[in-house]
Amino acid sequence: MLFPTAEFAIFFIAVFALYWFTPVPHTIKKVFLILASYFYYGYWDPRFVLLLIGYSAVSYFTALYIQGEPNQLKQKRAITYSVGVFLLLLGFFKYYGFLFINFNSLLLKAGYIHTFPMIDVLLPVGISFFTFQAISYLVDVKRGTVQASRSAVDVFLYISFFPQLVAGPIVRSSVLLPQIQKVPERGEIQVYRAAVLIMGGLFKKMIIANYLSTEIVDHVFQNPSDYSQLDTLFAIYGYSIQIYCDFSAYSDMAIGVALLLGFKYPDNFDQPYRSLSLQEFWKRWHISLSSWLRDYLYIPLGGSRKGTLMTYRNLILTMLLGGLWHGASWNFIIWGALHGFGLAVERFLDPFIKPLRENKFGKILVGVIVFHFVSLAWVYFRASDFGTATTILFRVVYAQNPTELITPFIVLLLVVGVLINVLPSKIYPYIEEKISVMPIYAQVVLFGLLFALLAIMSPDGVMPFIYFQF
Repeated sequence: MLFPTAEFAIFFIAVFALYWFTPVPHTIKKVFLILASYFYYGYWDPRFVLLLIGYSAVSYFTALYIQGEPNQLKQKRAITYSVGVFLLLLGFFKYYGFLFINFNSLLLKAGYIHTFPMIDVLLPVGISFFTFQAISYLVDVKRGTVQASRSAVDVFLYISFFPQLVAGPIVRSSVLLPQIQKVPERGEIQVYRAAVLIMGGLFKKMIIANYLSTEIVDHVFQNPSDYSQLDTLFAIYGYSIQIYCDFSAYSDMAIGVALLLGFKYPDNFDQPYRSLSLQEFWKRWHISLSSWLRDYLYIPLGGSRKGTLMTYRNLILTMLLGGLWHGASWNFIIWGALHGFGLAVERFLDPFIKPLRENKFGKILVGVIVFHFVSLAWVYFRASDFGTATTILFRVVYAQNPTELITPFIVLLLVVGVLINVLPSKIYPYIEEKISVMPIYAQVVLFGLLFALLAIMSPDGVMPFIYFQF
């Protein structure tokens, strides 16, 4: 059930109406949201609802045990077992095929004729996201930064709340649990911000991301040998804009939907392609994941506290694991390695780069370099395998085919995608303010027209969000 579909619209209107206008106690409303979230998740495959319930139950009971157990060793053992179970499940569903194929490949290279038969394992949608959300809750309870909730309803809703369930953002318990415990007020709903986020997300997904995908990116990445240097280069730029518009669109809509139900999520993207360093890029891109990796992996590894070489090691290892989190593929590992080594090299060269950021021309130069490094790394993220990625990069340098795919429409989409990243951030509150002072009938007409235009202008069919595969 995708956000930009009639099915989701009907589902959400029903949830919104029943949640806000049914005169029942707050606890019953929370139970209703849990059931709605299970229905939403089970719409793909009902069997995996049991997995979600299991994650929630383990999180609830383990957190209570950790908080009530004075023995530090027993606390550590409990969290190790629980997190270990989460990671084993994630590893089985997400990495079984990758490990099995590579193991059989090693057997064949070693001369063994017989290999092990492989079974098909269906990947539960969003397992990476709710796994990290559950782990962060247990770790925060162990660290004492949050209190274990005594309400099973609150914990189950925290783990399964449908707006962010399948593709983030990864919302911390310190942010969401206090809001779950509080009785919401309809008068506090940020309707205009939610509307702007949802409509903006629909535009980014249905128009920019979908058209870039169907008109140029998919063609080049599926058959890179058929296209020219310029087609290939524009496809790389196109994917950089596509993945940003696709993923930030989902995050914007998730935040907007949550707002309409009275819950406030932190922003997950902050114009990442205006970054002047890779470090800044990761503070602006998929903020909930990058901050998770920082707080639960990079800092526990030692962060920057144990000397220069260990800092480089920690950066590279963190990004390698971040790449592996995205999927079971050598391409994702290469993507993570590129960012890890890039962060290490950038830190080493920072005394030389820092003066460049202090003047206008230098800022432009550094910004262009960072964007192109990120775009180069996206090639490995998007390509189906290493050979395809290598072919694409080679054809940027040498290809004799005539240009076929570049049109004024493609150029316009790329320009709009870039503008979204460089326009002043104040423009969004400005739009919200202007809409808020319009008469109600004008607001209804405005949003009705915008939605109709998006429906008319968007490609046929509904394309899944890129991050649903993670």
